[in-house]
Amino acid sequence: MEIKDKNGLTEKEFLEQYQPGDYVRPSVAADMVIFTAVNCEKDNYRRLPEKKLRLLLIRRGGHPYINTWALPGGFVNPDETTEQAARRELLEETGVDHIYLEQLYTFSQPDRDPRMWVMSCSYMALIDSTKVNVNAGDDATDAKWFDISLKTIAETISENENGASAVTDYHLTLSHGEINLSASLRKTLIRNGTGIQTEYEIIENNGLAFDHAKIITVAVERLRGKVNYTDIVLNLMPEYFTLTELQQVYEIILDKPLLKAQFRRKYGILAEETDQYTSSAGHRPSKLYRRKWKFH
Repeated sequence: MEIKDKNGLTEKEFLEQYQPGDYVRPSVAADMVIFTAVNCEKDNYRRLPEKKLRLLLIRRGGHPYINTWALPGGFVNPDETTEQAARRELLEETGVDHIYLEQLYTFSQPDRDPRMWVMSCSYMALIDSTKVNVNAGDDATDAKWFDISLKTIAETISENENGASAVTDYHLTLSHGEINLSASLRKTLIRNGTGIQTEYEIIENNGLAFDHAKIITVAVERLRGKVNYTDIVLNLMPEYFTLTELQQVYEIILDKPLLKAQFRRKYGILAEETDQYTSSAGHRPSKLYRRKWKFH
């Protein structure tokens, strides 16, 4: 016997008369926060190159936000998942596949896109810069790697009889040559009872499309948070690297210097020695390491 609902309809009858257009539905986009780490050569060849954390941005070729810099991404097709859309966009923009990718967050504010209600299912990717071939997609006029910095400007905590709140003010900067983009943001954590609500607000935005300053900030926070308990940073490294290079990448992500001995005790276990050495002119050869893969 088929089960009927309160209107006396079986599931088959219900689906036959169901009208999706009766409900407002958002479009769904997959936006990509793509990080890489690169060497920046020093003027003195005897000094080791510095590492820079960079983020891929595209210049939009059409409205809205025409000529404004944005995260690469696009709408999810009806025959694909959001992750499949993200990997498709990643391949189109960078020419690489089979790299580290994780879902970041879903941004669903109704007014985040001036065209219509567009939900962004955002993803974070980490790429070895030596394997990337950047191309602007069909809806972009340019694509460039930007140096990225996220600085904490102020932190305040307040409590009352109903709970507590913690406010963090950030300043985000992105630069490529003479192109300078920036944004000021505020993150608010509100604790009521046993739950915590997180809110992000863009206070000032200079040169970034949509709410992408917010998405980028969440991605940097995620990356910084995961370096302490995962080997996520190894996805930014080439196949062979020195421990000094690995430490530099940790330092640019965390935005602080690390003691060499402490770093090697905590993070050196993520890499294994090889029988190879560096051969850079002007530097003493250093032992090369590679990622130590673990399967659980």
